[in-house]
Amino acid sequence: MSAADAATVVATPSATRGQRAGELGRALLRSRTFMVGAVVLAFWVLDAIFWPAIVPHDPSSTGTDILVGPSGDHLLGTDNLGRDVFSRVLAGARSVLIVAPLATLIGLIGGTTIGLVSGYHRGIVDDVVSRIVDAFLAFPAIVIALLALTVLGSSQVTVILVIGILFMPIIARTVRSAVLVERERDYVAAARLRGDSAPYVMLAEILPNITGPIAVEGTVRLGYAIFAAATLSFLGVGLQIPSPDWGLTVAVERVNLAVNPWTVLGAAIALATVVVAVNLVADGVRQAVEE
Repeated sequence: MSAADAATVVATPSATRGQRAGELGRALLRSRTFMVGAVVLAFWVLDAIFWPAIVPHDPSSTGTDILVGPSGDHLLGTDNLGRDVFSRVLAGARSVLIVAPLATLIGLIGGTTIGLVSGYHRGIVDDVVSRIVDAFLAFPAIVIALLALTVLGSSQVTVILVIGILFMPIIARTVRSAVLVERERDYVAAARLRGDSAPYVMLAEILPNITGPIAVEGTVRLGYAIFAAATLSFLGVGLQIPSPDWGLTVAVERVNLAVNPWTVLGAAIALATVVVAVNLVADGVRQAVEE
């Protein structure tokens, strides 16, 4: 292959990236699944940002109106400390929408890096990385998370780091599979012929062409991250009292479910709507990538 041929081959993917991005954007806008999920998710994101300005009561303020049912003053009633449940549901969105996206971002960065290196270099590098990934995936993620948080202590930072690290092997495996396909294409061969370094080929040539699978994996992991953060809080190793975190609220108030269900249902329904919305967005992204 001549240098001129190499330049032509290498230019082709770059020339079409903008076109593919535009087609992906139009496909997402046409997807009802994606749009419904995006609208619901946008509502909770805005709530997570602006809840101090919209809550009717201080979510941490206790009172004498204990376990009062829904009313005009307390739309979702009060909990066992007299706190307004509706205000706590609105305030609880912030912790969920801080922990989950940051954990997903850490998982994506680490997993993508591992997958790129493993898939591109193959050989002993791939063998070693793959065995390490397999070892991590052999253990139940929730068990590893419980052990890690028990040792490191429960805080928002540690929850983010633990979930993010647990996502890395799963994301790395997906990225590696995509890289194995792309590394055999002509534009990669042309880049090697030009003498481009391995990091440049991985980051500038291969990475832009596997953004579809990475985007799908990221949206799917985001849903899992929300559920994982809530589960860890429910088990007592995530965020701690008096946080209005939804998982923690369900754990603390579940004793009132039979008699005073409003103390639990608000947080449970809010958590369910966010997870469903993220899954709808993930489905929309996957459908758009596959078109």
